[in-house]
Amino acid sequence: MSQQLIERFYQAFRELDADTMAASYAEHARFQDGAFTLQGRREIGGMWRMLCEAVRAKGKDVWRLDYSGIRADSAKGVAHWEPHYRFSATGRMVHNIIDAEFEFENGLIVAHRDHFDFNRWARQAIGPLPVLLLGWTPYLQNSVRKKAAENLQRFLDRKSD
Repeated sequence: MSQQLIERFYQAFRELDADTMAASYAEHARFQDGAFTLQGRREIGGMWRMLCEAVRAKGKDVWRLDYSGIRADSAKGVAHWEPHYRFSATGRMVHNIIDAEFEFENGLIVAHRDHFDFNRWARQAIGPLPVLLLGWTPYLQNSVRKKAAENLQRFLDRKSD
């Protein structure tokens, strides 16, 4: 069941179906990656909606998602996924390589953590010079996390109007 949930989740992401993705999470779920630390289905679903909208608006022509290595039991699961997209803030092309860990309760995701090489992602998304100058310091990642949180909050506020 949990393996099917992960398959459905990534298939929905491939199709930019953020509503199906959000429905995969329990109300009290947690999410973390290099840009976001989120609590609850509203924030997590909002992040996926925001990202899917950005792809549809500025990059559907280059969007591709590959996923593999899905393994899960009723409590935990893993997956490997690789999105290819245009980063909306800079227009730069990104091919991220991500390993995901999941925890489940009652057939829903309660914890989701994505692991990727932040500096590799930043070189592609932001450009090599800022990463060369700042990538070895916490400043760059903290700046990206702050901007991502601000963007998500604006998106959530706009959607609740």
